[in-house]
Amino acid sequence: MSSPATPSDREKVVSKLPGWLRQNLKIRAAQHGSEMQAAVEQGIATWIGLASTLATVDTAGAESFSAFLPEGQWEQLREVAKDRRVSLTQALAQSVQLWLDTHPAPGVERSTHPRRRIVCNQKGGVGKTAVTAGLGEALAEDPERLHPVRISRHFAEKLAEAHADADTPTEEPDPLEVEDLPGLGRRTLLVDYDPQRHLTKQLGQEEIQMAPDVDSLSKHMSGEAQGDIRDLVVPITDDRYGGRLDLLPGCKDAFLLDVALSRVRFREAALERALAPLEPFYDEIIVDCPPSLGLSMDAAIYYGRRREDEDPGKSGALVVVQAEDSSADAYDLLVSQIEDLRADMGIEIDYLGIVVNLYDPRRGFIATSSLEAWIAIKDPKVVAVIGDLTDQRKAVRVKQPLLSFAPRGEQAVTMRALAREVS
Repeated sequence: MSSPATPSDREKVVSKLPGWLRQNLKIRAAQHGSEMQAAVEQGIATWIGLASTLATVDTAGAESFSAFLPEGQWEQLREVAKDRRVSLTQALAQSVQLWLDTHPAPGVERSTHPRRRIVCNQKGGVGKTAVTAGLGEALAEDPERLHPVRISRHFAEKLAEAHADADTPTEEPDPLEVEDLPGLGRRTLLVDYDPQRHLTKQLGQEEIQMAPDVDSLSKHMSGEAQGDIRDLVVPITDDRYGGRLDLLPGCKDAFLLDVALSRVRFREAALERALAPLEPFYDEIIVDCPPSLGLSMDAAIYYGRRREDEDPGKSGALVVVQAEDSSADAYDLLVSQIEDLRADMGIEIDYLGIVVNLYDPRRGFIATSSLEAWIAIKDPKVVAVIGDLTDQRKAVRVKQPLLSFAPRGEQAVTMRALAREVS
């Protein structure tokens, strides 16, 4: 069935399609940056051009489905379906399945090195741990499912470019909209590098016990470990992440790490040496840094440096701040440390951006003027503004990942936008 042609010489057609096939179409079209109706149009055109019919598709429980197609295409499909002695619903289902078969899910990009993000600020209490966890969860989400994402302006431009490459371009998405997009599917390791061990606790995992015969990240950095660091890693078991999200838990002995590093040769590379055996297994390694400007922070900054065969902006420092003055003071201290290390060692360290966390405009002039000051910096730019809402606090209380506890909440959709902004 069809309605009169639209001004764009398309007509609305209404038929039926099984729910599972429609969902697969929706996900795959999003993965390819295409519109569903463009995919249906291509599938029908290909099906009509075949020399014979395809295998029967199970259309039990088919539900109403509509799309705008080029004028005359639906009638042509009807005639070919009649010649091949299949119903119109079956013809449409075969056309959609044909498009799916000829447009397989794109593989997740793998690089020579994992991207190494150090989440940092000398000031405590700004929410570095929450951002570390939320970013890691967003990076690891299932690429075969759709998840709501807050569209940032920069990502909106990239999304519009993808649509422009499709056969049926659409208008540029509104930067304030929430759009359902496939997960990023990255193999991600979260590293609890803070002696307070908040990341480990938030994710409901057991911290590593401080004992002479028990290894930890600190012992691997100081050369005192006896076993394999891979044995310390624990998975975050949730179907949403499909075995792609792991944690290297924290240990109380990290309070003594600066003392231990003072005795280590080339101490700036201690974290890199410790994590090297883990790198082949991950696309992303995110380090939750302590609120410190000591030797351990030097090692984290060095770990996040740009390697010789690595493109700019892939690894580096993600700075978490709040919209208040003390965060600005701490930010200046951190930048001084990064710049000193860059100059002293002749290395490149990229700033991945600033995340303004726990923002609440109801706090008045101090909050709003501080946010304006952060945005005015430009380099590094603000890549996310995360509201001071209750979802994160509730998730911490029940020791669940934020994106598992409140997957459609405001903070979750912003974390997904952040993941895409820094990808």
